[in-house]
Amino acid sequence: MTRSRYAALIVLCAAAFHANSQQPAPLAGATVAASRVYLNGVVFTADAAGSLAEAIAVRAGRIVYVGSNKGVAAHVGPGTETRDLRGRFVMPGIIDGHTHPFMAGAALTKCNLNYAVQTIAQFQHDLQVCLDSTAANEPDGWLEVVYWNRESMVPVGTKVTRVTLDALRTRRPIIVLSSQGHAGAANSRALGLAHITAATADPVGGHIDRDARGEPTGLFEESAAYGMVTALLPKPTPAEDFASAEAAQKALNRQGVTGFLDAWAPEESMAAFAALGKAGKLTIRAHFAPVINPDEAPNLDAAVKRIVDFRSRYDQGPEQLAPSITVRNAKLFLDGVIYAPAFTGAMVDTYRQNAGTPEKPRWVGGTSRGPAVYFPPQVLAGLMLSLARAGIDPHMHADGDGAVHAALDAVAVLRRELPTADIRPTIAHDEIVWPADFPRFRQLNVTAALGFQWAQRADYTLGLTDYFGPARMRIAEPSGLLAAKGARLSLGSDWPVDPLDEWFAFKVGVTRRGRPDAAPEYRGRFGSDPGLSVRQVLRAATINAAYQLHDDDVTGSLEVGKYADLIVLDRNPLTIPAADIADVRVLETTVGGKVVYQTD
Repeated sequence: MTRSRYAALIVLCAAAFHANSQQPAPLAGATVAASRVYLNGVVFTADAAGSLAEAIAVRAGRIVYVGSNKGVAAHVGPGTETRDLRGRFVMPGIIDGHTHPFMAGAALTKCNLNYAVQTIAQFQHDLQVCLDSTAANEPDGWLEVVYWNRESMVPVGTKVTRVTLDALRTRRPIIVLSSQGHAGAANSRALGLAHITAATADPVGGHIDRDARGEPTGLFEESAAYGMVTALLPKPTPAEDFASAEAAQKALNRQGVTGFLDAWAPEESMAAFAALGKAGKLTIRAHFAPVINPDEAPNLDAAVKRIVDFRSRYDQGPEQLAPSITVRNAKLFLDGVIYAPAFTGAMVDTYRQNAGTPEKPRWVGGTSRGPAVYFPPQVLAGLMLSLARAGIDPHMHADGDGAVHAALDAVAVLRRELPTADIRPTIAHDEIVWPADFPRFRQLNVTAALGFQWAQRADYTLGLTDYFGPARMRIAEPSGLLAAKGARLSLGSDWPVDPLDEWFAFKVGVTRRGRPDAAPEYRGRFGSDPGLSVRQVLRAATINAAYQLHDDDVTGSLEVGKYADLIVLDRNPLTIPAADIADVRVLETTVGGKVVYQTD
């Protein structure tokens, strides 16, 4: 065999090998044709330089070229699918760093209040409609009600109790769950079945509301409390769980989401998405954070072992081309919510209180800082170290600045004790942050997973005005202030706490304004925080969230060698008026080079 023929044979063998593997062929020498090419577009790469390009080429599920229309021509062959974007926008797929998709999917089949602003009469009417439409479940079938906008009941201060629910025409047990996930209400039948009486003690991390006689009113603060009731609900079948997971991933793909963290993951969620994968139907990169509850503090070794056991059963290892499952995180609740009427967010300074009357209020410094942080400092630091030694990232819920401060203090212990460990802590929500703590996010390499949609004038934010006072209201929802101090921000939609609308969240993150058709008192800009640029919110939802989840080596940006997780939009969010970002439509969602959603 001549030297030239031998060389040609080597080239052919190499090409055949790479065509049947997940790895693209080296681009040195002759260029191998791509399977798909996008050109004549605006490609937001989310790389370190913030580059924009015109074209992108994909082969074997990976990106093999990002650059100009002229340059991509070398990657077009007889079998290449060429898509003329006609100026449309391409970006990395959205990665939602804090959401609850399994919970959201399951809620689609329940009595749904749709986050509505309601009076007691409207609330009762909607529940009665649900009861009447499922009358076959009388007298013992549970009615589970979801997406209750507890903070927006009118008039302000309206309280739902078992009296409210006992007035309905039914004998069935009822549990109503707040969309925030931090409150629930039950009727007398449900309380009886759960054996909750005046003698029942508050659980760790929860509160049972009581009347003047000490009797439970039926209102519960935090899942640790209402969980005593929801524990009695019939368990869905594996088939129902499968359907919930499938419905959730379809909704996410439509929004352009290619990966998520289930930030309150029961085993049923992990099992359902694992079943989707086994059936070849998983279309999204799924990450899970099972919860360690405050009442597990006396035996943290067992709590950490439980997370590690979940990892051994469900984690599928390093990210592959096809979507898979990881269990690299543990969820820790450090407090509740800062909003009225709960005020279960742990604060540095006290909530203010009205020393006057409702007609002539006089707001003064109060005595309550909310509950103590659910994990004491020494316990939280020890838990952080135990998780880190097991290779598990802590994902902490902290609404109030006291809880945020406690979380940062615990991370400081982790960084001091294990300075070389690649542990990526996240503090979710951060709705109020003590100004001295702004720079600590960067110093300690902590990601802030923020619900950008909350930075608007709304009943739940403006309802804090009297209780917070002007100084704290100016810095509420401090996304821009955190970014200015170098904090890494990621997107955390918190769906179904809020409706799934990633593009509305991006718009609010930039403008700090709500919907144009909002009531007059909710129009205008919220607070004095400078907000974020469009590029900042897009990076939060892509490369920053990928870093949070240890996926930044293979996803989160459009760079040669990375998986082709990308979306095509109908317009360019970098050039349209910021108010119009909420109207962006996703035309295509691709995961690992496979199209998983496409408009007609």
